[in-house]
Amino acid sequence: MTAERLVVIGGDAAGMSAASQARRLKGPDELSIVAFERGNFTSYSACGIPYWVGGDVAERDHLIARTPEEHRARGIDLRMRTEVTEIDVAGQRVRAMDLGSGESYWTGFDKLVIATGARPVRPALPGMDAPGVHGVQTLDDGQALLESLDRVPGSRRAVVVGAGYIGVEMAEAMLKHGFEVTVLNRGEQPMATLDPDMGRLVHDAMDGLGITTVNRAEVTAIRTGSDGRVRAVATGDASYPADVVVLGIGVEPETTLARAVGLPLGPHGGLLTDLSMRVVGHDNIWAGGDCVEVLDLVAGRTRHIALGTHANKHGQIIGSNVGGGYGTFPGVVGTAVSKVCDLEIARTGLREKDARAVGLRYVTATIESTGRAGYYPGARPMTVKMLAEYRTGRLLGVQIVGRDGAAKRVDIAAVALTAGMTVEQMTALDLGYAPPFSPVWDPVLVAARKAVTAVRRAGTA
Repeated sequence: MTAERLVVIGGDAAGMSAASQARRLKGPDELSIVAFERGNFTSYSACGIPYWVGGDVAERDHLIARTPEEHRARGIDLRMRTEVTEIDVAGQRVRAMDLGSGESYWTGFDKLVIATGARPVRPALPGMDAPGVHGVQTLDDGQALLESLDRVPGSRRAVVVGAGYIGVEMAEAMLKHGFEVTVLNRGEQPMATLDPDMGRLVHDAMDGLGITTVNRAEVTAIRTGSDGRVRAVATGDASYPADVVVLGIGVEPETTLARAVGLPLGPHGGLLTDLSMRVVGHDNIWAGGDCVEVLDLVAGRTRHIALGTHANKHGQIIGSNVGGGYGTFPGVVGTAVSKVCDLEIARTGLREKDARAVGLRYVTATIESTGRAGYYPGARPMTVKMLAEYRTGRLLGVQIVGRDGAAKRVDIAAVALTAGMTVEQMTALDLGYAPPFSPVWDPVLVAARKAVTAVRRAGTA
């Protein structure tokens, strides 16, 4: 009996999780697995790159969960520095090119996993490819940035383009390297994943850390010196000196291969799958990770969210289904956390503009509290904003900005959102309490109580 062949495109979180899980369920006699990865590394944490660059993580290899050799030892034919350039859906085969030799060849499949990830947004502006301009998506990117930082002498200035998660994390990393840091943000406030009133808190905190944040700044060009290296970043009305430029503009799904063969894509450009992560309309093709769109359980629409947490879950589910088991991925509530120095930033669920976009009426409640009992040493301020549905009181979203363990409190709200709880039901949650960890009323519960009042007032208006 000939073994089925599983082909995996992409050797990071989703792809290799799928391959590994499928291998656990089926041995090489039942399922042969061929995986293609165009880069130099597999199964690594891209989310950890800012902390490696900033010095919190000492070594690059600490970010690698599993090497190519470890995957091969588990019976996976992993081909590094090999890029898939074409998918033949009808013929059930893929064309791959060895990036070292330039040789191309076809490999057939019975089952295919597309885990091509996301590509960084890099505007086609003058000077964008100049030496000293860096993205931070891969380990190679991080290594190149560190080497670039070491070459900058004397008074050192860094400009970070973008003020989302990567932007604020890289601003911290540059600060730790002793750079004067300017963040150029095209939005109203940093962290567009928050409402502007909460983003303002992040802006104020970054100013307090010595990071200059310029909002509503549209970059028009990267200016270079006579040596071709970056010297400044130009916007519509100003120019900001720079020895190093870090791009933190965001990412978009890498679905070039899928688009070329007509696989179904969503409104954000990501592949569309069913609950089993099978590509819609294709029984033998699965997709997961940053190249897919996922269902937002609160908004009822698909979203593109590039996070390693989702990618690893997708891979586990795909591997189970390919390997003869069963699993589903029902969707997400949009939970994310970040930090800049000691400021912690968290959100889950919908922002105000998200709620308006899907036609939801809502009320808001914002409170200030502390992460510990107010009398306990080290208590620090925390702001919590909560959105609840008009009249019903269903929780719609939570945003938190603060210090001293503020960010992970968002997990309370993530569970409540997943369970479809109302803010009134949340007030009865039996959360852990002791003065070193929380006030008697946890800040999330204080916000829920205030949201209950807002819902009741709206219902009588």
